[in-house]
Amino acid sequence: MKVDVHAVNFNVDRKLVDFIQERMVKLEKYYDKVVSSDVYLKVEKTSDKENKIVEMKIIVPGDDFLVKKQCKTFEEAVDIAAESVERLLVKRKEKINTHI
Repeated sequence: MKVDVHAVNFNVDRKLVDFIQERMVKLEKYYDKVVSSDVYLKVEKTSDKENKIVEMKIIVPGDDFLVKKQCKTFEEAVDIAAESVERLLVKRKEKINTHI
């Protein structure tokens, strides 16, 4: 699976990119037909501590999934978003298997 990480208006460090890529590769065990994924990292300018936003766009044949999560850290947001994507991919796989 191809993983693209996009940091909006800031530079992302290598450690965070590696963490995101490792987490995204794990998604393939839930649904092996994932074509690619785009992960957008944004920092919202607010006084709120939960100002890190992660958007994941997962592309599978015939569908795109978009998950957006906001947390205190990017790692936490990536984990929570990836868990949501896992559930979506499992549902997608079950739906396809019932139609075969």
